[in-house]
Amino acid sequence: MHDKYGPSRLRARHDKIHATDEAVTELASFKAKPINFKIGFWDPEVNGTRYLKALLYNLAADLSDENWKRLRRIGNRDIGNPITITYDGEPVCMDYLLSVLELDFIARHVELDGSRALEIGAGYGRTCHTVLSNHDVREYHIIDLPSSLKLSSGYLRSVLPQEQFSRIHFTSIHDVDTRYADTRFDVSLNINSFAEMNEETIDAYLALIDVHSDYFYIRDPVGKYLDPSLDGHAEGREIVEMALSTGKLRDVIDIHDNRAIAARTPAFVDAYRPGPRWTCVADGWFRPWSYYWQALYGKDQAEQLTLGAQADDEPRP
Repeated sequence: MHDKYGPSRLRARHDKIHATDEAVTELASFKAKPINFKIGFWDPEVNGTRYLKALLYNLAADLSDENWKRLRRIGNRDIGNPITITYDGEPVCMDYLLSVLELDFIARHVELDGSRALEIGAGYGRTCHTVLSNHDVREYHIIDLPSSLKLSSGYLRSVLPQEQFSRIHFTSIHDVDTRYADTRFDVSLNINSFAEMNEETIDAYLALIDVHSDYFYIRDPVGKYLDPSLDGHAEGREIVEMALSTGKLRDVIDIHDNRAIAARTPAFVDAYRPGPRWTCVADGWFRPWSYYWQALYGKDQAEQLTLGAQADDEPRP
């Protein structure tokens, strides 16, 4: 006989499998177990994409009108089959949404039209794609590992018109000193890669920026984390140890504690200052990742004026 107020077959199954006597009475930890994943929220271990899309949806809902314009100027964002949501008829993926937020921060303080830009570690090239789609950059230089340059050059050639692609210069890490001995950059960028480098390598890049650039933008973590609940350390302890040994900021912190993060931000700003002539123009939390910070530095005004006066006499690569 059908129970007037009885459960559906699906609910009955959940009740039988997950709402066991043990689960119901184990109040000390039931919120992190399957019983609560069926009555409270979705299991994050098997619903990662669902949570990613939910996060992406909420970020898209908060984009400013100007950032929507920036995003829409970027063509061919679908190449590579990214995970997307649709908001106001526009497909949105995480990579390019983050790119427009980075560009928004930089463009408030740096004139990008007509500039020469340098990016250290460009990944597949999303930042370059975003900048060139929104600004009339004179030249965009990328320094990276040879294998990464193959990826970024192939991707950027496929997404950009030839005229824009021709402004990009790809430089192997082995050719940096000879290629850029006499080159000046208006702005240099590093996004999410200094934390994966050896400290000596970071110092070498900061020295390069100190000599050759007017502005420097970085977006990176304020510290390390050691929380197996995030990924179960799926790649093994050796990879964890490697990750903990890289970067300039190696203190392990609780990345889910805003006060612990805030306490590390002065060290972040100090660590990535290219030299004593540099001032932090602006810095702040980079949403949505709790422990990521961004900062923009500029050389002192006297130095910038001197470099500007010499710009027309400098050789072009």
